[in-house]
Amino acid sequence: MADLVTRDLNTLIATEVRANTGDLIDGVHAAALREMLVDRGVLVFRDLEITTDQQRDITATLGPIQSDNDGTELQNVTIDARISPEYAAYFASTLFWHLDGHHNQTVPCFGGSFRPIHLAGDGGETEFLNAYAAYEALDERDRSLIDGLHVFHSATTSGLSANPDATDAQIAAWRRRPPARQPLVWQHASGRKSLMLGVAVSHVEGMHPADSYDLLCRLRSHMNDPAFIYRHSWRANDLVIWNNTGTLHRARPFDPTSGRLLHRFTLVGDEAIQAPM
Repeated sequence: MADLVTRDLNTLIATEVRANTGDLIDGVHAAALREMLVDRGVLVFRDLEITTDQQRDITATLGPIQSDNDGTELQNVTIDARISPEYAAYFASTLFWHLDGHHNQTVPCFGGSFRPIHLAGDGGETEFLNAYAAYEALDERDRSLIDGLHVFHSATTSGLSANPDATDAQIAAWRRRPPARQPLVWQHASGRKSLMLGVAVSHVEGMHPADSYDLLCRLRSHMNDPAFIYRHSWRANDLVIWNNTGTLHRARPFDPTSGRLLHRFTLVGDEAIQAPM
């Protein structure tokens, strides 16, 4: 068995991995890759000539694959409603920092894989943010303050961020989805803590709106330090696997007529969100 060849792409997040394709499909390195995924947040494989079925097989070595209600595992990440009307309907919000599937869930997905099918040309990169490192870089006073806080996630907040000129009908549809209460900081089973501050966060529970606004703005500014962020510029035959529980991610803007399309498989979550004790 050939050893994995790795190269860190940023000091705090993302590692490029090179390995034999057959070994990846057979799960030879699965335990090491899963451990690395938790530690580094993002794994990048370049020049990996694989099919969608092989992408699924590689992803499945890291855990169970999540499926939709109709049993579909493959998700088409696209703004084209002809290909994926469900995804296209909320794609605009994915251009802002977010975690997947935690708005009102107890156990969000663990992560998953992306593989480009059609490149955007200019733009369309995917960025990942190390939410552990962002928390750990705060001073002790701020960590003590936010450890005890809960926030509300609102479809209206994320919707208006992505579409500030929304119609009354669109806003009414977002408001029909009840806000969800979540801790601002997730204390993981490992003991580490991460910030859960995506675009949907509207306000801090029990805090004056002015103070809530100032705090969230300050934390968001802190999180956007390039030290915490890896930007992936897509090339043909890339495979990117990310850990959704320890990172945030977003797409970068691109020409909506470019046909940008990624294939995605999602890994079932196995850790419940917990507020710091």
